[in-house]
Amino acid sequence: MGRSAVPADLNTMKRNDRILIVVLIILGLIGVGGVALYSKLSTKEPEAVVYLEGKEKGRYALSDNITIEIRQENGDCNILQIKNGKAQITEASCPDKVCVRHRPVSRQGESLICLPNQMVVEIENGEDADVDAGTN
Repeated sequence: MGRSAVPADLNTMKRNDRILIVVLIILGLIGVGGVALYSKLSTKEPEAVVYLEGKEKGRYALSDNITIEIRQENGDCNILQIKNGKAQITEASCPDKVCVRHRPVSRQGESLICLPNQMVVEIENGEDADVDAGTN
């Protein structure tokens, strides 16, 4: 009688263990899905942030197709174009025009810089940049 009771208890434990494992997996998937959904819904729209002489002067959504003239008090001017989710400087009053020749930017942490005009455009809330993005 003692022998027949032991296998029944082991079978019951195995069944309960399986149920517990399945329940934990389902709860884990629900948790991961909830976190992913929350982060997707709470993510801000990518935008180009313009700084002149270190001070923020404006924020522009990368989803807009706009052209912005950024004029300083001394007459220096840059034209920032946002088109198809990317930002680029299309014209500048600086002598070297390095900022105009820079490729368009759209990813988190990328920037456009015009040193002579003391202007910086940084991308915020965008996708993470690729590891080798700076070498392209």
